[in-house]
Amino acid sequence: MVLNDEKSRGKSKNSNPGRRPGSARRLEHAPKAGLDARIAATKILGAVIDKKTSLDGMLDAEHGNPAIRDLSEADRALVRAMLHSALRHLPRIEAILNILLDTPLPEGARSLKHLLIIAAAQMLYLDVPDHSAVDLAVEQANRDPRNRRFAKLVNALLRRIGREKEALLANVAKLPCLPAWFLERLTAIYGRDAALAIAEAQLQPAAIDLTVKHDAALWADKLNGKVLPTGSVRLEKFRGAIPTLEGFDDGAWWVQDAAAAMPARLFGDIRGKRVADLCAAPGGKTAQLIAMGAEVTAVEQSQSRLKRLEGNLARLGMQADCVLASLLDFRPEQLFDAVLLDAPCSSTGTMRRHPDVPWTKGPADIVKLAELQERLLRHALTLVGPGGIVVFSNCSLDPLEGEDMVARVLADCPTCRRIEIEPADWPDLEEAITPRGEFRTTPAMLPKEGGLDGFYACVIAKI
Repeated sequence: MVLNDEKSRGKSKNSNPGRRPGSARRLEHAPKAGLDARIAATKILGAVIDKKTSLDGMLDAEHGNPAIRDLSEADRALVRAMLHSALRHLPRIEAILNILLDTPLPEGARSLKHLLIIAAAQMLYLDVPDHSAVDLAVEQANRDPRNRRFAKLVNALLRRIGREKEALLANVAKLPCLPAWFLERLTAIYGRDAALAIAEAQLQPAAIDLTVKHDAALWADKLNGKVLPTGSVRLEKFRGAIPTLEGFDDGAWWVQDAAAAMPARLFGDIRGKRVADLCAAPGGKTAQLIAMGAEVTAVEQSQSRLKRLEGNLARLGMQADCVLASLLDFRPEQLFDAVLLDAPCSSTGTMRRHPDVPWTKGPADIVKLAELQERLLRHALTLVGPGGIVVFSNCSLDPLEGEDMVARVLADCPTCRRIEIEPADWPDLEEAITPRGEFRTTPAMLPKEGGLDGFYACVIAKI
């Protein structure tokens, strides 16, 4: 296993700088700035790719992967940046590695491959000096008994990436950065051009959007943001801690993607009405409904998530009737005027902020989640009486979890009908309204404004 046209370089005496014969034992536990973060990122990447483990849980500072718990806040941020860059660009990184190797890595060398992917992500897509990335990768390889024999290969391959970076990136520039199964599915649903646009859009991290209680234009001015067609305030190139922003301590606004802010607005005037928010945590939509004047019952089946929701509402100075209950078992004594069901889904529309999603989910997950959503929607429709409204939504890009499932429910529910959403009511977002009057956004929409999450929503009336 050697590099294309690089066999002699792979055997260079300088391929492992700073390492002298017999020095491995002395350096084995020597501290090296950034190395622990690199090791953590490599381990977590392996869990995402090989074990389909969700990234967010592993990055939790208190309960996440053991490799990240003892890191400093700065190193945890570095780990997140490395992983996000690696996962966003994974097909291109893997293609570059394949170009440079004349034979594939051994099938069992998974940790070596993940090491190379993290290092390449730093060199190609992050502002990390090449020599630092190479040095840390070689050190990391030498400290791992599985990879020690590949240290010279790691050095030679990464040095070549540094020398040929622009040419290598140009070579893979048109390669879509999505797993094959997902790109094929998007192509079948949206067409090739739209699928490629979605793939390209996910390369850009999601912006930070805020939903404000009152006067979006005022808060956009105060926070150097802009008001989107959804009514959200988008921050302009913000870097820093959200709690330091003006208005956070006063509960004047909360973080919520612009697309996620749409479903609550579909109810129209709900002042004084009794509204249930199912699957309510973390509470962004609950807060919207309260701000719109509704009497809100927030239902959540996870105690920890319900506690988080209550904390968020407390910061905002808002109150709701918070109920811990299994959603399918929730049966209130009195029917509601309206119900919002933002259902659990594959989350494929959120890959700009969760780039692990296409790599941890698959077609079987979509089918399974669609079945759950159907059960939840059918139950939600029993919670409103005649004249009641149910808004169903989720952040999946797949019609199996949206349009197709809703059509199936409506087909055998004679007391329910779809209320069409009017494009005229959503200026500058007309393309998000489908011919059947449902909401369907993709990450490729509003490109000049910085994009949106993929979202689906529809309005159903009980006759």
